[in-house]
Amino acid sequence: MNLIRLYTATLLVLLGVAFVSCDDNTDTIGGDIMPSTDLTIKESKAYDVFTQSYSAGNSVLARSNMSYLGRFTDPETGTIIKSDFITQFNSNKSFGFPDSIIDNYVTSVDLQLYVKNYIGDSLASFKLSVYPLNTILDPDKKYYTDIDPNEYCDITAKPLAEKWYTIVDQTVPESQRWSKQYYDKIQIKLDREIGQEMYNLYKKSPETFENTESWVNSDITGSKGFYFKLESGDGAMAYIDLALLNVHFRYYDDSLKCDTSAYCQLAATEEIIQVTRFENSNLDALLADNNATYLKSPAGIFTMATLPVEELNFNDTINSAAITFTRYNDRVKNDFKLEIPQSLLMVRLDDYKDGFFEKYKVSDNETSYLATFDKRTNTYKFSNISRLLKTMIKEKNNGEATENYNKVLLIPVEVKYDSSNKIVKLCHDFSMTSARLVGGETTPIKLSVVYSKFKK
Repeated sequence: MNLIRLYTATLLVLLGVAFVSCDDNTDTIGGDIMPSTDLTIKESKAYDVFTQSYSAGNSVLARSNMSYLGRFTDPETGTIIKSDFITQFNSNKSFGFPDSIIDNYVTSVDLQLYVKNYIGDSLASFKLSVYPLNTILDPDKKYYTDIDPNEYCDITAKPLAEKWYTIVDQTVPESQRWSKQYYDKIQIKLDREIGQEMYNLYKKSPETFENTESWVNSDITGSKGFYFKLESGDGAMAYIDLALLNVHFRYYDDSLKCDTSAYCQLAATEEIIQVTRFENSNLDALLADNNATYLKSPAGIFTMATLPVEELNFNDTINSAAITFTRYNDRVKNDFKLEIPQSLLMVRLDDYKDGFFEKYKVSDNETSYLATFDKRTNTYKFSNISRLLKTMIKEKNNGEATENYNKVLLIPVEVKYDSSNKIVKLCHDFSMTSARLVGGETTPIKLSVVYSKFKK
C-alpha cells in the first residue's frame, strides 16, 4: 500500500512538471535555447549633420493645375516673388454655337480668371497685359518656371488687352461677394472681332473645334493660347484655378419664345499646357546665411544636408536612423506673411538632378522620403532613413559613389493621394511658402542612429 502511494505521488509530481512545461507563455524560449553570449544589445549614437541653403534657380518643372499672377514682398525676409503665366484653352466636341444666333453676330468676348485663393492685400492694384501666342506649345515637351515668353509671343507688339485689377472687385456689391455662389475673378474684355472670327470658322468648319489639336492649329487670334503678363503692382499673389474664354451672343430661344443672351466658352483644363513663370529676387542674403537654412517655394530655395555616412558603424546592424529639422519662429509679425511648407520631400541630390520630378516619381521610403510639418513641435521629422544610409555606404564600398552620393535635398512638395491613401501625384509646391530652419555651417543638427549588435 505504501508503495502504491509513493508511486502515485511520484506520478503527480511528474505530471505537474509536464503541465508547467506546456504553459502557453513562450517569452523565454529564445533565451532558453540561445547562449547568453549571443544575446543582442541596442546602442544609440548621434552624429552631426551639416546643412546649407540650395538655390532652385527659378527653374523647376512647371507641373501644376494652378496658375499664379502677382507680385509679393515677403515681410519676414524681404525677398520678392513675381509671377505671370501662359496657358492654352481646351476645345472638344461639346463646344458649339446654336443655329439661331441673331444676325449671326457675336456681341462680346472676354477672358475670366477665377481666383481660388490669394496671399497679401486683396485691394492691391495691378496692371495686366494679354498677348496671343504665335507658337504652339508642344504637348510632349516639359516646361519650366523660368520659361521665356518671348519665344512664344511678340511682347513688343500692342497687347490684345490691358487691365487694371484688384483681387477683390470693388465694383461688385458686398452682399453678392459674400454669397456662396460668388468667386473672385479677374475679367478682361477682348476685341469683339476675335469672337466673330471663332463663330465664322465654326459655321464653316465645325470640326476645327472637336479637339484641342485642331483648334490650336487654326489661325484664329488666341487659338494657340495667351500670355498673361504682369506689368506692375505689388502686394498680392492670386492663385488662379480656372481660366475661361467666353464668346457672348444673343439667340432666339424656342422654349421661351423670345431673344435671350448666352455664351460659349473654352476652358484652361488639366489636359492642356499651363506654365507659370516665376521670378525670385533678393535671395542672395538667405543663401549666404551660415547660421540657418531656408525653404522658399515656389522655385526659390531648398535645404541641402550632407549625411555623415562614413562615420557610421556598419559592422553593427542599423535598426533605425532618424533626423529632425526644426523651424525657427517668425521674427516679424505681419498679417500678410507667407505660409509654412506643409510637406517636404527628402531626395538624393543626384536623383533630383537626374529628373526625379520629370520621371513622375514618388517617394519610396528607400531613397526618398516624405515628412509633414508638425505645428506642435515646429518640426519636420524623418523617422527612419536607414535604407538610404545603407544604399549610400553600399555605393561607397562598391566604388559607385559620386561626389554627391551622401547629399540630400529637402524640397517643399504638393502630395495627392487616392482613396486608398496611395500617392498618385508628387510635384513641387507652387504656393507661396517660407521657413527658416535650424542648421547651417555653425549649428549642425543631429542624426540619431540605433544599432543592434551581439554581446561579446
